[in-house]
Amino acid sequence: MVLRPICEPVELPIGASVIAERVTVAADAPEIGSFRHFHDVAELVLFGRVRGEFTADGARHPLRDGSIVFVPSMRHHDYALERGAMDWLLVQIDPFVVESLGLSDRLPALARPFRALPDRRGRERIEMLGEWLVEAVGGGAPSSIVERIVELLLLAVAEAPQTAPAARSEVPTHSERLLPALERLRTAPSDPLDLETAATLCRLSPAYFSRRFRQLFGMTFTDYSRVHRLHLAARRLAGSGAGIAEIAFGVGFSSPAHFSARFRERFGMTPREYRASARARATQGRGTE
Repeated sequence: MVLRPICEPVELPIGASVIAERVTVAADAPEIGSFRHFHDVAELVLFGRVRGEFTADGARHPLRDGSIVFVPSMRHHDYALERGAMDWLLVQIDPFVVESLGLSDRLPALARPFRALPDRRGRERIEMLGEWLVEAVGGGAPSSIVERIVELLLLAVAEAPQTAPAARSEVPTHSERLLPALERLRTAPSDPLDLETAATLCRLSPAYFSRRFRQLFGMTFTDYSRVHRLHLAARRLAGSGAGIAEIAFGVGFSSPAHFSARFRERFGMTPREYRASARARATQGRGTE
């Protein structure tokens, strides 16, 4: 059986660390079928009207109006939504923003997927913060303002009462079996990870690991590793003053020239051009304050 690819690095706009957008589904739209996937951003969904199920880490949660879902970076999850009118606010956050805020250490809830159902007052606070975030992101506000709103929003969500899953599976999924290699890529990008070592981390043979990885991701492990490191480099170019050579070596490329060539293939511009574009966007945002 050939599986659909379930993971692709989410491409945040140049210089941005957060995507916040409202989604509306018409009453006559077909149901949204189950599709297990995961991605490199952290994901927060503030549902308005909804009927269906949310599944993460083998736990299945029913969804009803007012539900809130949070999924950390690189954790597989799934939505199966029934037919009918629905709406939600989708927030996707650069995982390094969550890490830099130190929220996972202060609030253990943010280290794992969960579904919450706040009371009326809690819901009002969360909805207000969600509106502020949409306005800030849409209006090109400076990243410092956007990230402060994200911090307040995550704090409010983490304090909301969580609901117990309706069912739980003890059988690990194929994607869970690959998570040790993905976690190593995330935590040690400067240390190149070859196929054999990745397979060993997952306690799989290289042949089985390679075959399963391609089925699940739609690309080889080598290609995914390169794309992951390039997206990390893009974040560092936009959000730090580190030199291009330092960033290149910091994400595991053998030379700045090799890094620049691969970066241009992926983003259509050189690292220097990417950084200039990100800084211009940030300056424009500050000018609108």
